Amino acid sequence: MKKKIKFKLSIWRILALGYLITMFLGSVLLILPFATKSGQSTSYIDALFTAASATFITGLAPYDTATHWTLFGQLVMLFLIQLGGLGFMTVVSVIFVMFKHGMGLNERRVMMMDAGGGSTVLTGVKKLVIRIVAGSLIIEAVGALLLCIRFIPQFGALKGIYFSIWHSVSAFCNAGFDLMGTADAPAISLTNYATDPLVSLTICCLIVLGGLGFCVWGEVLDIKFNLKKASLNTKVILIVNAILLIGGTLLYLLFERNNNFYEDFNFGEKLLASIFNSTTARTAGFSTTPVSSLSDSGFLLTILLMFIGGSSGSTAGGLKVGTFAVITMGMIGVFRGRKDINIGKRRIDNSLVARALAILTACLMTVIISTLIICGVEPHEVAHFDDALFLSVSALSTAGLGTCDIASFCWLSKLILIILMLAGRVGVLTFALALGEKKTTAEIRRPIENILIG
Repeated sequence: MKKKIKFKLSIWRILALGYLITMFLGSVLLILPFATKSGQSTSYIDALFTAASATFITGLAPYDTATHWTLFGQLVMLFLIQLGGLGFMTVVSVIFVMFKHGMGLNERRVMMMDAGGGSTVLTGVKKLVIRIVAGSLIIEAVGALLLCIRFIPQFGALKGIYFSIWHSVSAFCNAGFDLMGTADAPAISLTNYATDPLVSLTICCLIVLGGLGFCVWGEVLDIKFNLKKASLNTKVILIVNAILLIGGTLLYLLFERNNNFYEDFNFGEKLLASIFNSTTARTAGFSTTPVSSLSDSGFLLTILLMFIGGSSGSTAGGLKVGTFAVITMGMIGVFRGRKDINIGKRRIDNSLVARALAILTACLMTVIISTLIICGVEPHEVAHFDDALFLSVSALSTAGLGTCDIASFCWLSKLILIILMLAGRVGVLTFALALGEKKTTAEIRRPIENILIG
């Protein structure tokens, strides 16, 4: 008798494969002729790119959403955004719960990894699924109701409600897709609402809540907002997010004080625009200030904030806040000559620092290589170096901000950006493990010898 060959996918590959299947199904729907207002099929690479950007909640797009896609195409994109925001395994888990089908050990592990709970934490999966879905829908509903106050008087009842729901979902999922473009002014994002506190602050709050992560705001609810009882992870994420948000706001206010776009703005309106810039640059993709109008210092600040990104287990991409905090504290510890790396009254394991540094190195190398290839294949008039660098970081961080016309890119550049968006959505570490994980074997410890550094 022939021995049966067992083929079992790793957790990392299941996650990556789930998002890829969703992307390809979305691209098939978007390539249909009635998905576009012109009635002609979109080229497959552009349909694939749009489906990838929606599934991986990025916001980069070769075409303006409002002027290119019909209601059908927009609803397909909205579904992909919502699914990408909730997480592939969350949707699968909802199906398990609905049909009262027990989740196996492997499914629980994948679910917890997708939600940011860690592969070793396997209890309370059903509760987490319910909390993610219910919490997301409640937050999106509140955001939509607030946006209705502005959009219904402006666009009418039906269109105003539709616009409110769309932008609330897109903001909470940190997707950055908008419906504000017109034939005369496509891809204007939310620049018309730069001085509108209701729209700007509502979008900012939705972005922050989505970027914190399901496990973080779930824990905050459990401890009834008593942050003294919070875990180290939650404290670090909340503190670092606050520092980045406030620090980014002050720096944008300083760097863009002479921005021509703010020529008629008073101080309060400039402050509002700076808050929005600091919030959206992390991973959201909306903009109330055109990226092309930013100063060189504001442009670089945007790249840095995009690169850091949001929290693990959230709708955000990038290096991640936790990774950034561990690397920063590790650097401070080394410079002070300490063997142990402490955050507050807790010690961080050195293996975690090594993993954080590996992620940082992988992100930097990925951005550099992607920028190099895009610069090599695209003519100078299509994309300059700063455009290629900005888009590479934007794709990896799933931020969705752009500086040039992606539609004019060749298929190779678009494919590179798709891969970057996938890596940013599932996480660089998960993406790397999905590609190269091997069965663990007994590791041979070699003799120690030093290499000069520093």
